[in-house]
Amino acid sequence: MCRETGLGVISYFSLASGFLTGKYRSESDLAKSSRGQFAKKYLNDRGFRILRALGEAAKQHHSTPATISLAWLIARPSVTAPTASATSLGQLNDLIDATSLQLDHSTLESLNRASAYSAAAR
Repeated sequence: MCRETGLGVISYFSLASGFLTGKYRSESDLAKSSRGQFAKKYLNDRGFRILRALGEAAKQHHSTPATISLAWLIARPSVTAPTASATSLGQLNDLIDATSLQLDHSTLESLNRASAYSAAAR
C-alpha cells in the first residue's frame, strides 16, 4: 500500500531489538542486555531462518549481520530510512557500512525468502 500510494516507511526497530545482529540465538542469550527480552518474540523458526540467511550473506559480503540487515532495508523500495542505534564504536561502524553496501539480487532474494511468513519460505 505504501509503495502504491507513494508513502515512505521509516522502520523503527530496524534491527529487531538487536535480534538481527545475531546477538540472541537462544533464551539464555536474552540476558546479554537489558533489551534482550524484547527479542524473545523472534526466537522461532522464522527468526532462525532469517539469522541463517543473514549469516550467509555476511560471510559472502565480508560484513556483519547488522550491516546486512540495514543494507537489506535500505534496498527495499518502500523503506525511506531504517533507524537504528549504537552503543559502541563497532556498532556505529556497522550502521555506517550499511549505507554503502549494495546487496546483489541473489542475496536480496535469499533474505526475502527467509523472512517470508509462508511455509514455502523454508
